[in-house]
Amino acid sequence: MRNIPRLVWGKFRLRDGSKEPAATEERTRQRNLLRRFWRTAALFWASGTGAAAWRLSAGLLCIIVLLVGAAYAMNTWNREMFDSLQNRNADAVLRLSIIYFVILIVSVAFGVLPVYLRMTLQRSWRAWLNDRLVDRWLAHGRYYQLNLVRGDHANPEYRIADDVRIATESPVDFISGITQALLSAATFIAVLWTIGGPLDVELAGVQLHIPGFLVIAALIYALTASGSMVLIGSKFVQVSENKNQTEAEYRYAITRLRDNGESIALIRGEEEERAGLDRSFRKVISAWRAIAVQNMKTTVVSQTSSYIAPVLPIILCAPKFLDGSMSLGEVMQAASAFTIVQGAFNWLVDNYPKMADWTASARRAASLMVALDALEEAEQGEGVGRIAMNREGDGPALHLQDLSVRLNDGTAVVGDTDVAIEAGERVLIAGESGSGKSTLVRAIAGLWPWGGGSIEVKKDAKLFLLPQRPYVPTGTLRRAASYPDAPESRNLEDIADAFKRV
Repeated sequence: MRNIPRLVWGKFRLRDGSKEPAATEERTRQRNLLRRFWRTAALFWASGTGAAAWRLSAGLLCIIVLLVGAAYAMNTWNREMFDSLQNRNADAVLRLSIIYFVILIVSVAFGVLPVYLRMTLQRSWRAWLNDRLVDRWLAHGRYYQLNLVRGDHANPEYRIADDVRIATESPVDFISGITQALLSAATFIAVLWTIGGPLDVELAGVQLHIPGFLVIAALIYALTASGSMVLIGSKFVQVSENKNQTEAEYRYAITRLRDNGESIALIRGEEEERAGLDRSFRKVISAWRAIAVQNMKTTVVSQTSSYIAPVLPIILCAPKFLDGSMSLGEVMQAASAFTIVQGAFNWLVDNYPKMADWTASARRAASLMVALDALEEAEQGEGVGRIAMNREGDGPALHLQDLSVRLNDGTAVVGDTDVAIEAGERVLIAGESGSGKSTLVRAIAGLWPWGGGSIEVKKDAKLFLLPQRPYVPTGTLRRAASYPDAPESRNLEDIADAFKRV
């Protein structure tokens, strides 16, 4: 009998009789998780909300193009203004001063619109993915079953609330940022090529002719800065993912202590609980220390780049300005264009930490998706089998027909059982700890899908199960009395009568 997909990845996996290193296995797992995330998340553009999603995406692209156009207009204004100052042309300076405010208003408008479109797209995408994931999580008691199976899906509430947010916000930021960076780079490389022209220098007695020297300088500088960032921040993704995991584990430890406060207080377990929290928090501090080191390394590169980029083009253009082949306006336009090109090429430098956070969050959200996939397979009877539920029986009050209950890995906890329980009978289920008593009750309640046979409940009979731990929903007393129905499902008179009777 084939087991359903296991959610735990071991250190080694046998393949053709050989052992594959755990590091290679982990990389494969991480790539598969990212593919799993995109397989679901990308459906946002193909679902019922697809038309609105495409409109927002197209509008964002158009505004980015206009924003680059406004930056080019400001760059051209920069050259004309400094040329007018160099020539002491008062009329031109006045005219350009008025034009500046027009360009400024247009640039600000084009800067605000992308923010609205981008955040609207992010909000819509997150809402769509959140609804899809919560629906799958709550369906058929999966939110409960996840607590009973092994796998990399702990703290689903954190994955839904925080990881889904980051996983849908960051791609929109990345794609819009990359698009603007590419358009800016293409536009202002043309400016640098036109303004800078060739450079003739003599080096060790050799006459060199460098066409488009400013473009070549910008490319070399950008490759150096971006390469340094990739090299220095190569462990950023792993460190960021570890930090998120330790934070989630610490949050879970605190939540679990709160939920079991009465039990802990009665047996005076505060000291041991504090020791456990300290161990968990030390992992958090260690993870933060590691990510602080990575941030310090990447800050060295980004800060160095931000100081050099504005000055380098002026130094490069100085010889041409001094020999009169470039005007002051052209030098300043070249410096502005060089900075814009540099910023476009160094987009990775500025956003590498965010990319690491997104990768970690997308993988964590995908881990929950994979866990839900496995539960869905079990519900469809794949792998270890599916227990059939029949609530329209015409025989005993409760009939377990050839019932077998198994764990999600196929391990049998209850063998083939055939029991008929009539109305009014009292039955005691006895057995050692771990023998499967609770699992059997979960199966009867319809919360445990793995196994075989069937559970038949007489038609129109009501099955009432009392959980070990009482639950009262948040909100009003009316909601608590009507739960699990909606508060409005009962009128106030019925609720008042129920409270009088109990």
